[in-house]
Amino acid sequence: MTTRVLESRFERMSVNDENDPGDGSKYQKSKMTTSTTSSSQLSQNASRANLLKIALQSQNTTSTIVTVPSQAAQWRASNMQNGSPPRKGGSSRGSEEAIRIERKSNPMYEQPAPPKQFHLGMFEIGRPLGKGKFGRVYLARERSSGYVCALKVLHKNEIQQGKVEKQVRREIEIQSNLRHPNILQLYGHFHDSKRIFLILEFAGKGELYKHLRRENRFPEWKAAQYIAQMAAALKFLHKKHVMHRDIKPENILVGIHGEIKISDFGWSVHAPNNRRNTMCGTLDYLPPEMIKPGSQDNYYTEKVDLWSLGVLTYEFLVGEAPFEDTPVMTQRRIARGEMTVPSFVSPEARDLIKRLLVLDPEKRIPLDQVQKHPWIIKHCVKGERASMRNSKSTGSKTSERDD
Repeated sequence: MTTRVLESRFERMSVNDENDPGDGSKYQKSKMTTSTTSSSQLSQNASRANLLKIALQSQNTTSTIVTVPSQAAQWRASNMQNGSPPRKGGSSRGSEEAIRIERKSNPMYEQPAPPKQFHLGMFEIGRPLGKGKFGRVYLARERSSGYVCALKVLHKNEIQQGKVEKQVRREIEIQSNLRHPNILQLYGHFHDSKRIFLILEFAGKGELYKHLRRENRFPEWKAAQYIAQMAAALKFLHKKHVMHRDIKPENILVGIHGEIKISDFGWSVHAPNNRRNTMCGTLDYLPPEMIKPGSQDNYYTEKVDLWSLGVLTYEFLVGEAPFEDTPVMTQRRIARGEMTVPSFVSPEARDLIKRLLVLDPEKRIPLDQVQKHPWIIKHCVKGERASMRNSKSTGSKTSERDD
């Protein structure tokens, strides 16, 4: 019975149109917009790259008859050319009926059929990309277009047993509405009797966590570039009134060009009032305002993500979290802000870390200033990758030695 309830919840969910105005408001479509947009997007000349996106549009497309003055004028002009004078004093019902007849003979007015429903047979399943507590991710390709994506498979019974239905629903609802180069895109979703499938953007270079473990710690130019991209993505989220609340290397992926993409929005929340009082996320990354569950005054805002960004910066440069210890000691150190930045970290990077890891949320450096911080500016040159700049400088030094 509980599985059926969960299944019925997901049946009612739809994928939002990708043409989100981006102002944080609910996307509302008029009947006229639905008619015109659906017709153009489902044309036969749609590009191959957009084929999957077109198919992933909301399945609530309706065929409606719309009467507007411009259409009525066009109909009257057409009748005049054919020698049939327009009716005088005719009812509005007669005009609508005439336009309805005209539409049958004019392909411009033909309403498209709703997009077909997604199912597993539409995809070729490839190698596994990762595995989590409740889901497995596979490389996949949409058969008709060849579009490569990632397919996240969630088993309903595991979701039910783990009591994370709310997190899954939240992940789908929030991530469906986000379009940013540093946020993993959710193209759509579908389900069968036992599983839920999320169609996700494929990040070609995998999990950032594995890169960090392999390198132990990142060079400052790379860490600065990653933090700059994180700041841009978080700024976008906060503008949409979304707190991620679980920023950590395990929830960040790397794209084919080396760009990072925030993923896993299971703990994220849309909070227009910018205040929450629930404890979630990973202990090492929790800010002091979130480690006291049950307190009446431990409300927090989107500035929890600023603290997590500071912890992330530290871990990128040092190779471990700043407050890492036993669970009890970690909470104590976070509450007191006790940490030591190693001497090999540059003064500029140390300054940014300390300005992010401030106990008072209101005194943390805002994202605008993070993007303009001297450490970020030093390693991020517009139009040129710091890695390329670094290799160039290394090459020039080598040539000088050779000379």
